[in-house]
Amino acid sequence: MPGCPASQPGITYDEPTRGTLQLFRTRKQFDGSAADIAVLQRSGVGFQLLDAAGCIEHEPALATVREKFVGGLLLPGDETGDCFKFTQRLAELAAERGVTFRQSVRIESLVRSGARLEGVQTDAGRLVADAYLLALGSYSALLLKPLGIRIPVYPVKGYSITVPIVDPSGAPELTVMDETHKVAVTRLGDRIRGGTAELAGYTLKLHEARRHTLEHVVGDLFPRGGDLSKAEFWCGLRPRTPDGTPIVGPTEIGNLYLATGHGTLGWTMAAGTARVIADLMSKRTPEIDLVGLTLARYRQSP
Repeated sequence: MPGCPASQPGITYDEPTRGTLQLFRTRKQFDGSAADIAVLQRSGVGFQLLDAAGCIEHEPALATVREKFVGGLLLPGDETGDCFKFTQRLAELAAERGVTFRQSVRIESLVRSGARLEGVQTDAGRLVADAYLLALGSYSALLLKPLGIRIPVYPVKGYSITVPIVDPSGAPELTVMDETHKVAVTRLGDRIRGGTAELAGYTLKLHEARRHTLEHVVGDLFPRGGDLSKAEFWCGLRPRTPDGTPIVGPTEIGNLYLATGHGTLGWTMAAGTARVIADLMSKRTPEIDLVGLTLARYRQSP
């Protein structure tokens, strides 16, 4: 995650940096990787196309299930980590610098007066500020709609299981993406995390079929790694835009800014987004060009 303040004292988040391995179970998937490789080459992203032996060299825990895959695509520059640990520590550091967090306060509405936002109405009273940033993920669209601002952000429901590791030698060392089942498996400290996603609206109902898929992939690829009988199953909503690019920047309301629609890459782009927004709200010119990032791209005529 380039740009994340991981080098700051006291921020650790189970941050393995060995990369991501896209695992191909079939020859068709292996041969079909050519299109992905072309994109990586154009973008200057490092990669390695591996046969089965190469996959095991980089991920030794796969040695016991060698017959289940034919090869993989390794992205050595990828990093994973525990977002909860990272944000909790970051919040502590922010509080030490004077930031106030108001927990368990429900936002009821945004109060608009002409071309300005007057405040945020909550169940604990109205909050008033000079400028406002809306960064509420999938729920950003619901709060903006009464203001007459529509953003194409839709919730993508992400499922996860967290499994305690019982045999470290049988647990993944890097992130493994099962191309067949569209499930990512990674190690977070003494746990294995498996994740997948679906389109299901704003519901947080847990479907056992998704759990079975996650447990199957984790157990199929890393049978000795974790205790699936103790797996924790949960879900959350990821804010996704039609083009996959977040919506960052100003709105038609002069003192209201947006930072939403990051999809599965919210944490990856969080620090960069924060830098851009801080510059905008402080009336500084951001270091990157905002063309194609703001809400304006959806307002243009064909």
